[in-house]
Amino acid sequence: MKHWHVVYTQPRNEVLACEHLERQGFEVFLPRYLKRRSHARIVDMVPAPLFPRYLFAAIECAGDWHPIRSTRGVIDLVRNGDQLARVPENVVEELRLRCDRQGFVLLARQLDLGPGQRIRIDSGAFAACEAIFEAQTDDGRVKVLLSLLGREVVLDVPIAAVVPA
Repeated sequence: MKHWHVVYTQPRNEVLACEHLERQGFEVFLPRYLKRRSHARIVDMVPAPLFPRYLFAAIECAGDWHPIRSTRGVIDLVRNGDQLARVPENVVEELRLRCDRQGFVLLARQLDLGPGQRIRIDSGAFAACEAIFEAQTDDGRVKVLLSLLGREVVLDVPIAAVVPA
């Protein structure tokens, strides 16, 4: 019977370690999400590991883990003393259920909106106002463009406060 364990990887080598473990026949799971990145006034969404430097590997029996330690990109497996630390099956399954069509984990509440789409603010000081969606940030907020007193104003509002119009 396979049990899920946590593999500790080299910095920024989660994908490399995952590819090499898969080539060796191990079942692995690297949960990733789309992270907001801004550089030189350009904002885009890039894949990032949900748990930096960690991934999950299913191992059948205790003796199967030695080849993992010598895999490119891998440092070691997480242990409790001499025993490999197990991850409950339901934890991995819950993460897999939260993945979208592209395989990225959807965090708390992510809206499937694009820039320029109309939204409605449901709570807070601007409740019942309609606005235009600009972007979603990593900290659970969204930037919206609101017409207020004849001007366009950019607001940061909690993601829980907006719904598609």
